[in-house]
Amino acid sequence: MTTIQMNGEVIPSDYADVYDYLGYESINPKAVKQALNDADGSDVTLEINSPGGYVDAGSEIYTALKEYQGRVTAKITGQACSAASWIALAADKVEISPTAQMMIHRASTISAGNSDDLSSALNALDSLDKSFVDLYSQRTGLDKQEVYRLMCNTTWMNAKQAVDKGFADEIMFQDQEQPALVNADGSLSVKPDMINKIKNLLHKPSTENVVKPLQNKENKKNDGQLQKKLAILFGKEN
Repeated sequence: MTTIQMNGEVIPSDYADVYDYLGYESINPKAVKQALNDADGSDVTLEINSPGGYVDAGSEIYTALKEYQGRVTAKITGQACSAASWIALAADKVEISPTAQMMIHRASTISAGNSDDLSSALNALDSLDKSFVDLYSQRTGLDKQEVYRLMCNTTWMNAKQAVDKGFADEIMFQDQEQPALVNADGSLSVKPDMINKIKNLLHKPSTENVVKPLQNKENKKNDGQLQKKLAILFGKEN
């Protein structure tokens, strides 16, 4: 049995170095594929606590899990929202903690350009919504119109609701009564327009002015480096 921790946002593999540098947990296709390769066909358990993230990365992970030869069990320990919800549904069996949550919603994006660009973005969103409706409906057995209604309402489900609607197969620790708690929203910690900016900083040639992660035994924070990071994140760098 192999356990794969899936904590944090679902991101493209080439964003992983930025998230690691900033100390954010994340899930990326390359890491998941490597873990599945190492598992070599043995049973796999996914421990999921994720607010979701990027559609393409989530789709790549979903596909890798569906193609895996061994049995996959998903255990939702905190939250499985948006893209993380269909990563969970790629498993052969979905278990959910009594205090965990699932959330589904319509696809969203940020778009700019002329009317043709906006029309193209709208078509892409509609296409994604239809794909999500098909996936959720097939996995849960719910009518497609009902699934679409749930997505339009950005539906949060506690453990009992997730099982009742078919998004999960069973509640973990069923012999123990636990309250269902609402988790925080699924906004991304690192916005796409920050990624290249931080990547450039990370991969500059080494000089005295380059910010590097601290690696001393006492883990002391350098105020100058911290201020530099914060300036990048909030768009106030010189």
